[in-house]
Amino acid sequence: MLILALLFVLQQAPATARVWDGRNAAFETYLRNAPVVQMRAIDLGVTRPKRAFFGAGGLAESAAWKPLAPGFRGGYWESYKSEIAAYELDKLLDLGMVPVVVERKIEGKTGAIILWLEGVRTWAEVQPLPKPASWPRQLARMKLFDDLIGNPDRNKGNLLVDSAWNLYLIDHSRAFLDDRALPQQIDHVDSALWSRMEAFDEATLTSALGTWLKKSQIKSMLARRDKMAATIDALVKKNGRAAVFAW
Repeated sequence: MLILALLFVLQQAPATARVWDGRNAAFETYLRNAPVVQMRAIDLGVTRPKRAFFGAGGLAESAAWKPLAPGFRGGYWESYKSEIAAYELDKLLDLGMVPVVVERKIEGKTGAIILWLEGVRTWAEVQPLPKPASWPRQLARMKLFDDLIGNPDRNKGNLLVDSAWNLYLIDHSRAFLDDRALPQQIDHVDSALWSRMEAFDEATLTSALGTWLKKSQIKSMLARRDKMAATIDALVKKNGRAAVFAW
């Protein structure tokens, strides 16, 4: 009964929650400027974000609000700037998995305001359901992205899925560490995404992300990319290119 109920909900939801496709600039402008008419606490996530609601008739109904000043909390480095960097990197990679994020000041605090996704289910809710053929590729893309940004905090609470089985990645305030470890184990590779990552250099990343990341963070990203390349090369030698580059 649970599976049938979840299937019914997913069938009734909009086909995709990626409403910003082809309209990134419009959504970015809206999130920066739309009047916030109400703010509510969100009882999810260790960073305790709030949900900002906009007036009726706009591009978006609401957004998550994270005024996390850069610093250590509970042993973790956190920053609202990492949320924006993750979105800007998603655009650079043509990934389409990170919702729109911009910088904004609300009630005297500067932070990241993140588009709230409508018509999505949590990772836990979709696990009992049969998965489409596109699912393994999306997981492989997620792993490549998390290794590149050095994200130590990927968990089922920050993965969302729409009715078209598009996977969305949220909550990147702890990413872009100077640590060069790879948090995800690579097993398969998306060829197009990896090609874009391979083409990165310091100048390209500084131009796109330098407002949000320190030079050391960008250098660490490139070091992780090189470590990913060595890992992928070893996998190809062991299993063959066709087995590793599955898409």
